[in-house]
Amino acid sequence: MISVSLILIPVLTGILLFFSKKAAAARTGALLAAIATLVAAVAGIFFLSPADLSFDANWLPEFGSRFRFSADGMGKMLVLLTAISFPVILVAVRKNEYRNPGSFYGLLLLSEAGLLGVFLATDALLFYFFWELALIPVYFLCSAWGGEKRIAVTFKFFVYTFLGSLLMLVGILYLYFNNPQHSFSLQSFYELKLSTAQQGFVFWLFFIAFAIKMPVFPFHTWQPDAYEQSPTAVTMVMSGIMVKMGIFAVVRWLLPIFPAAAASNANIIIILSVTGMLYASLIAIRQDDIKRLIAYSSIAHIGLMCAAIFAANKTGLQGVMIQMFNHGVNVIGLWVVADAIEQQLGTRKFSELGGLAQKAPVLAILFVVMSFANIALPLTNAFIGEFLMFNGLFHYNILITAVAGVSVILAAVYTLLMVQKVLYGNTSSVTENASETGGNIKWVLVVLVIIVIALGVYPQPVIDLTNDTVSAVLGK
Repeated sequence: MISVSLILIPVLTGILLFFSKKAAAARTGALLAAIATLVAAVAGIFFLSPADLSFDANWLPEFGSRFRFSADGMGKMLVLLTAISFPVILVAVRKNEYRNPGSFYGLLLLSEAGLLGVFLATDALLFYFFWELALIPVYFLCSAWGGEKRIAVTFKFFVYTFLGSLLMLVGILYLYFNNPQHSFSLQSFYELKLSTAQQGFVFWLFFIAFAIKMPVFPFHTWQPDAYEQSPTAVTMVMSGIMVKMGIFAVVRWLLPIFPAAAASNANIIIILSVTGMLYASLIAIRQDDIKRLIAYSSIAHIGLMCAAIFAANKTGLQGVMIQMFNHGVNVIGLWVVADAIEQQLGTRKFSELGGLAQKAPVLAILFVVMSFANIALPLTNAFIGEFLMFNGLFHYNILITAVAGVSVILAAVYTLLMVQKVLYGNTSSVTENASETGGNIKWVLVVLVIIVIALGVYPQPVIDLTNDTVSAVLGK
């Protein structure tokens, strides 16, 4: 029943918040719900039996669909990431003002429920339901609380994700009608005996949907604009957690159901992923906006994860497991800093910043640590994940690994340029009156820095948690 509680807490609280007229009450209610969800997640993952995270009940029996939840190691890890991220995000933006705060925080919580449902669902129709539940609130959050170009950007985001979802639905229905059991259960999909031609066709229906969500080149063009125009709290959800939906879905649904198609298309997908890594890294170097730089940086990191998945070896896939969690922590930390700077100084442009370390030394130190994690410096959490992923790619193809390795150098270039332009040099007219950031921002960053260093020194807990998924996917 704990898995149902994980969904019900944010859903019920989110609905109640729609009726809240006071900002303080909405903020507090959302934070308490997120903390309660975190407590339930920690209890279910670390203190209760695996059966407590499972649930099975009738839902649409006439269609062969059941309300079925279960969590392997990867599911538990992403549930934990989601449960940790939302309290962090809510504390980080606690002092930000939003019109109709009840609706804003209510939609955020509904998105959390959708994300948790995606990571727990083992029924294809239920998975699709939660996939849409996670996305729909984001449409409204971006269109109602976004920047000046929010309408055009949200429309583009909607078109991309709607088309992807439609393709996935067609694929799900195709598998259902070719299933002798007439069931939407994940296990029944695993047991399907599809021909090579069938796999090749349906594989792309699913992959395009998941590639849009990650996103992977060339399906990425919605992402930088959406990240830039969305409220920072929403951007944190999208980049820290929501992109993991696509990676998770590839590992949970795509590889086991279409093993032959995955193997035959691996070269194409890895080349696209590596191309995206280099392209996004080069574009990031040219940015004058913190949000857009972080957005392109995220595309590069996700590209490496996608490539490592299709390298189809244990080392690379284990690196992906670790990096899914670590990327979420690191990118949220960078967004927290970006939001703190924008809220205080009213700008995100590097050309208008500089010398901030003189005015906010504590923020500067925390920002530098998160930046080091972004370039996978040894002793930060991202190092072991990137090392394992590149090791997996090396065993797949040495030349591809060498080309992909250029992105490591480019990541150091754009990340250190960001640090230099924001923190060092002379103060500008914008930063000369800057001050140290508020306590809530500092405490959030301190917590994230502790996670960065702890998992950088000792990543074994994440490896142990996800080892069963790696073995199951690779059949070893």
